[in-house]
Amino acid sequence: MESIIEQFINGLRSGSIYALIALGYTMVYGIAKMINFAHGDIIMVGAYTLYVTTVRLKMPVIPAVLFTVAVCAVLGIIIEKVAYKPLRNAPALAVLITAIGMSFLLESVALLIFNANPITFKSIITIDSVSIGGVTVSGITIVTLVVTLICMVSLTLFITKTKAGSAMRAVSEDRAAAELMGINVNRTISMTFAVGSALAAVAGIMFVCQYQSIKPMLGAIPGLKAFVAAVLGGIGSVPGAMLGGMLLGVIESISKAYISTELSDAIVFGVLVLVLLIKPSGLLGRNRIEKV
Repeated sequence: MESIIEQFINGLRSGSIYALIALGYTMVYGIAKMINFAHGDIIMVGAYTLYVTTVRLKMPVIPAVLFTVAVCAVLGIIIEKVAYKPLRNAPALAVLITAIGMSFLLESVALLIFNANPITFKSIITIDSVSIGGVTVSGITIVTLVVTLICMVSLTLFITKTKAGSAMRAVSEDRAAAELMGINVNRTISMTFAVGSALAAVAGIMFVCQYQSIKPMLGAIPGLKAFVAAVLGGIGSVPGAMLGGMLLGVIESISKAYISTELSDAIVFGVLVLVLLIKPSGLLGRNRIEKV
């Protein structure tokens, strides 16, 4: 029983990281109706930024973390302005090709600067493990869960209680009507990319503190799994991204522990297919009725 609880907690830890990344996918899709497949590589940029600031520049941890989040937020805005803004009315295939190209560009730049060899990174989180009822919970797990909870509450309050959040919801519902009401659509979409990228930076920090290794392809697999989480929960739904990420992490952890490490990814994708066959819009997604 204790082993199952430990695997469940480990799944929540991984799922929290997937959820933070998935929020970027779901926010961008919900507002700009685009899938930013370069989003996963922002995790990698965040990891390298944290490494450079803490190890090479010897910055204190808190300023280094804030700087990392700021760098990724600005990068998200730049990507939106350069790559996606000219393609808002372009065919989906053109957007997909651009997103993949941007992903390869970020990875190639990281390869040129840092080369392909993994860099060992000592975690900035030094909290001791805690034993609760015979179950040991690591410090990184506690911090990851707490940080994810804070991010989710902050994001929810931002979207529901602020003027900028109201603008995001308006653009998501009807971009043309929002523009007629005086909302700056371009600024709202850029802000969405910035918020999503900042959350990806937090996910990158948690990820590299957990695995303590950095490489240019670091964000590829977590980014793909986070996209799966966003679709599983209902892409375009913020609570759905959270639920999808947590559920995916738990399924992956239990599959690795009790079924097969090699088959865990196949099981995760199988669950996704099953859910979409039963509910194509995802667990918390809404079926939109198009009027013609």
